[in-house]
Amino acid sequence: MLDKKIERCSIQYSIMGMNYRSKLPEIIDSVVNSCSNKGCFEHIDSAVIPSRDSIVEIIDLFKDVLFPGYFGDQTVERSNLIYHIGSEITELFEKLSKQVTNSILHECHRTEEDCAGCIEKGQKETVMLLNKMPQIRRLLAADIIAAYDYDPAAKSYDEIIFSYPGIFALMVYRIAHELNEQDIKILPRIMTEYAHNEVGIDIHPGAKIGKGFFIDHGTGVVIGETTVIGDNVRIYQGVTLGSLSFPRDEEGEILRDIKRHPTIEDNVVIYSNSTILGGDTVIGTRSVIGGNVWLTRSVPADTKVLIEEPKLIFKKSSS
Repeated sequence: MLDKKIERCSIQYSIMGMNYRSKLPEIIDSVVNSCSNKGCFEHIDSAVIPSRDSIVEIIDLFKDVLFPGYFGDQTVERSNLIYHIGSEITELFEKLSKQVTNSILHECHRTEEDCAGCIEKGQKETVMLLNKMPQIRRLLAADIIAAYDYDPAAKSYDEIIFSYPGIFALMVYRIAHELNEQDIKILPRIMTEYAHNEVGIDIHPGAKIGKGFFIDHGTGVVIGETTVIGDNVRIYQGVTLGSLSFPRDEEGEILRDIKRHPTIEDNVVIYSNSTILGGDTVIGTRSVIGGNVWLTRSVPADTKVLIEEPKLIFKKSSS
């Protein structure tokens, strides 16, 4: 009895499915036709966009090159270091040069420029970035030392490398920033937005950040494109270094190539949930910005900026 009931249901399901599947060609046509609508976005008959999945693989390779022995299953010893790094760098070149080339091809197609030599340029720009690995390692080492020096909860450098979200975000940023400086489009932004998605720290690759930078906790931190940060700066969760306004030209278009975000000089501390806005805003050396402060004007060196203590009201709970 049960078997017959199941059989009837299966037949009924198949008949209903056929009825609804017959509507799919009409839906397919409508979606295809909508791709001709200039009010919608598509990427058809265009150069290949860099692959996000490949970029995630590339970031994992960079982790192993920048911090050999910390990540991956293979045990790295001094005796096999050159073979290990050699293998990683070779794989990194093959994968990264393809994505850099895709970025260059996409930009040429977008701006209708001649793509002659794009593949060679992609490989050249990749080698240029890989040559900067020792420099990036030194910057990250300074960031890790700063995290250890300023966070009493940190028990070791290893703990910081393995688990601190700020270090991961900075690693991705420092790679993406160099690509951005080499005028590679799209790819650096995909990299930093991946880090943003992973750890909740949003650093634009165009920002300029000095050595010994420490982001404590990190969730909700935003650092805008034209931000300039000096050496040995500390910021905490929820800090925004943003734009005060978006100037426009005579045609009403946003002016994109101007300084919109603040400058933070050396040895500044910015506590949680503070917001500092504006391209003309400069926070002077050794200044301290307290929590929840909102700033749209400059602060001289050696200044503390605090908000007044809020008035608390204590009420006895009614039983």
